[in-house]
Amino acid sequence: MFPVLSTAAALLVLACSSSSELPLMAGNTQAAANEGEALFQQAKQADLAGNPKRAIKLYDETATRFPFVNSAAQARFRQAELLEQQDQPRKAFDAYQKFLTCFQASNLYATALARQASIAQAAAAGKVRTNFLGIHSKLATEDIAAWLGQVRDNAPKTATAAKAQFTIGQIYQNDRESAKAIDAYRQLVRDQPDSREAPAALFQIGVVFTADADRGDRNQTTLDLAREAFNDYLSQYPGHSDNAAARKLLSDLGSRELHGSFDIAEYYFKTRQFESAKVYYRDVMQRAPSGQLHDASRARLKELGE
Repeated sequence: MFPVLSTAAALLVLACSSSSELPLMAGNTQAAANEGEALFQQAKQADLAGNPKRAIKLYDETATRFPFVNSAAQARFRQAELLEQQDQPRKAFDAYQKFLTCFQASNLYATALARQASIAQAAAAGKVRTNFLGIHSKLATEDIAAWLGQVRDNAPKTATAAKAQFTIGQIYQNDRESAKAIDAYRQLVRDQPDSREAPAALFQIGVVFTADADRGDRNQTTLDLAREAFNDYLSQYPGHSDNAAARKLLSDLGSRELHGSFDIAEYYFKTRQFESAKVYYRDVMQRAPSGQLHDASRARLKELGE
C-alpha cells in the first residue's frame, strides 16, 4: 500500500508537477502511483525499442504527473539523458534542472549536476549551437551566463560552482563587457576565496583593467584599479603560477602612467595651456630620471622657457 501524501510530499508534487495534470491527492494514492509506474514502464519499452522521441515524452509525463512515485527520478534523469543524446542541449539542460530541483535525495543527483555543468561549459566554449530557421549560431552570452549561474546555484561553495562562476567572468571578458567580467570575478573571490579558480579570477581583474587602458581608457582611476588588483593578487596568493606575470604587468602600468602624463602634457602644449603643460612635463621628468620621455619633456620645458 502507498501512504497518504504528507505535507512535504504534497509540496513536492505542487513544485514538480504541471498544475493542469496533478495526480489525485485525496486519501490513498495507490491508484495514482500504479498509473505512474505503468507509464514509466511504457517509457522504458519505447526506450528499449529505439524510439527516443516517444520515450522522452513518456518519461517527461511520468516525472511531471507523478513526481512522488519511485520511478519519477529515473524518468526525469533518463529524459534529460536522451535529450542530450538527441543533440537537444537546451531541453536537456532544462530537464536536468527539473531533476535537480525535485530529486535532491536521488543517487543520480551528482551525475545529473555534472552533466548539466558539462552542457553549460560546452556552451561557453562555443560547442552548443542554436538552430533557427536552419541557421546555426552560438548561444547568446547572457543565455550562457544564465546557465552557468544556475549550475553555480545548484552546487554553492563547491568546485563546480567556482568553475562555473569563473567561466561567467571569462565569457564576459571575451566579449569585452569589462564591468560584468569584473563583477563575476569579484563575486568568485568574495564567495570562494580558497577555490582553485579564485587566484586566477583576481589576476584577471587586473588584466581586464589593463586591457581597458590599452584600448584608450588610460585615466588614472583605471590604472589605479589595475594596480590594486595585481597587488591584492600578489598579497593574497603568493607563489601562484601567474605571480611573475603580475609583477611584469605592474611594471608596465608604470610605463603606461608615464605615457599618459606625457600625452596630457602634449595636449596642453598644443592647446597653448602652457602652465598646465609644464606641470605634467615636470611630473614625467621626476618619475623618469632618464629615457625618451624624460628627454622629450626636458626639451619641451626648455622650449617653454625653463
